[in-house]
Amino acid sequence: MLSFSATAKERAAPNQEVLPIELVRDFVIAGHMDLEKVKRMHHEHPALLNAAYPWKENDHETAIQAAAQTGNVEVAEYLLANGAPLEICTAAMLGRTNDVKRILAGNPKKIVATGAHGIPLLAHAALNGNLDLVQLLFNKGAHQGVSFAFHNAVSRNNYQMARWLLETGKVDLGWKNYQGKTALDVASEKGYHDIVDLLKHGGTAE
Repeated sequence: MLSFSATAKERAAPNQEVLPIELVRDFVIAGHMDLEKVKRMHHEHPALLNAAYPWKENDHETAIQAAAQTGNVEVAEYLLANGAPLEICTAAMLGRTNDVKRILAGNPKKIVATGAHGIPLLAHAALNGNLDLVQLLFNKGAHQGVSFAFHNAVSRNNYQMARWLLETGKVDLGWKNYQGKTALDVASEKGYHDIVDLLKHGGTAE
């Protein structure tokens, strides 16, 4: 007997397909990294577009939120082109400064918005490499997730962004990603020598 996603049911329009929860899960997972699978699954089941998988009671994730939190531009752009909503975290990840400004003008409280898994806005913005956008958000009060944003900058070898975030004084160099690695671990493993030097001599790295 199939179980179904309550979120998918709630969002389903009359006569729209009700989606098995494992199908929603597969689509959301594909949203992190697999554009071709996203395209195929969306073509076969259009109702997947905005379906959210409930990882936990208060942690639901759609495919576009998955793309946003991993920095997958191609998946995000495909889903947007097919009608997925543009939320501020997605706009920030894509570096769409004008859209970010527009959303904040309409609701300034969005500066503390979070995406999937409670990941803060600033961490999404750091994925696109646009230091001006990161500075804009920080100066408007996006102070949650600075260490996460720093980690994202390091993982993408963005020295200037990493340096600027470090200079805010709000980076915890002991913060670890989902793999249990610090920023220094990541920079060392990937051979990002300038960032390794920054962490060892420009910050308080152990």
